[in-house]
Amino acid sequence: MRWWKVVGLAGAAGVAATGVVIVRSERKRRAYTPDQVRDRLHARLGDQSGTNGDGKH
Repeated sequence: MRWWKVVGLAGAAGVAATGVVIVRSERKRRAYTPDQVRDRLHARLGDQSGTNGDGKH
């Protein structure tokens, strides 16, 4: 097998693996109900409200 075929196959495998990772993260993200998303956003906002914008409390 020529080296360019090996490089091409490795590239295709990399693209497929990246697609799998994206699909898994998307599935995990969509598993949240709207109420859970709202609660998580409010919790993150509460965590950040203690800072004055420069990362210091």
